[in-house]
Amino acid sequence: MTVRQAAEYVLPLRWDDATEAVAAVELGEYLAWLASRVDVTVVDGSPPQLFAAHRRDWPAVRIMPPSVPGRNGKARGAMTGILVARHPRIVIADDDVRYDQPALDAVLDALERADVVRPQNVWTRRPWHARWDTGRTLLNRACGGDYSGTVGVRAELARPGYDTDVLFENLELERTVRARGGRVVVARGLYVGRHPASGHRFGEQRVRQAYDSFAQPQRLLVELALAPVAVTLARRHPFGLAVAAGAIVAAAEVGRRRDGGAEVFGATDALWALPWAGERAITSWIAVWWRLRGGVPYRGTKLRRAANSLRRLRKKERR
Repeated sequence: MTVRQAAEYVLPLRWDDATEAVAAVELGEYLAWLASRVDVTVVDGSPPQLFAAHRRDWPAVRIMPPSVPGRNGKARGAMTGILVARHPRIVIADDDVRYDQPALDAVLDALERADVVRPQNVWTRRPWHARWDTGRTLLNRACGGDYSGTVGVRAELARPGYDTDVLFENLELERTVRARGGRVVVARGLYVGRHPASGHRFGEQRVRQAYDSFAQPQRLLVELALAPVAVTLARRHPFGLAVAAGAIVAAAEVGRRRDGGAEVFGATDALWALPWAGERAITSWIAVWWRLRGGVPYRGTKLRRAANSLRRLRKKERR
């Protein structure tokens, strides 16, 4: 027998046309499964005809438009869901995230002891570009923890809200809760499925993900150094370049093995950290170019700030 929990599942959604909604039936089945376990709110910023279709086709869930202002549509949707949530425990997830019962139970249980819970996504399918992006995931795990397409949060400290004009909305939410005295748990061993994006969408995300590093200056400096260091080593110390490549793979392997990761990540996934590092060596400089031009393009606008610093947010909370 399914036990229904007092919790809210918030799905920020925006599909621009029917070609993006080919997975509507599968998503509807998933939402119906969720709705038998928790309350579900879809904050839908899709055009009117798609919004109406979603209301018709997904009767098991509450669907509403975003009501919070801001230039980041996903952040607007997430914040709207937080404000209207009927329960203190909230799970926010992208439309490609797929919880199973153990993962849903685990994140809700963790929210009894923490104000933010950051799970780890794993791909439900593994096309080449998903493996490529796994290189980033493993390096992030080696350096502390990855940011995924889902997060658990308690409503008390997430309200009255956070900045919805930033690009890196997950980090902004987490830092805002920290600034209010909340406890954040990086649950590297809590694995939640995620469908990979199309190859086209994967390409669109390359520079935007690099732009996120403006919220983490030390990381940005390392990424900006990748290209000049690689060129210098290739010209003067080819063996040193091989050693540096080995160090990147070794770091990714550390991330693969952390917290039971060897059971869910492939044995050769650490090798994909090399092409990802090569990508970031280029896209980080493109991100700088966009920064100088006023911000990175995002759905018809530009976002200049990746996320506010923790110091700035704490100062704001003291006012």
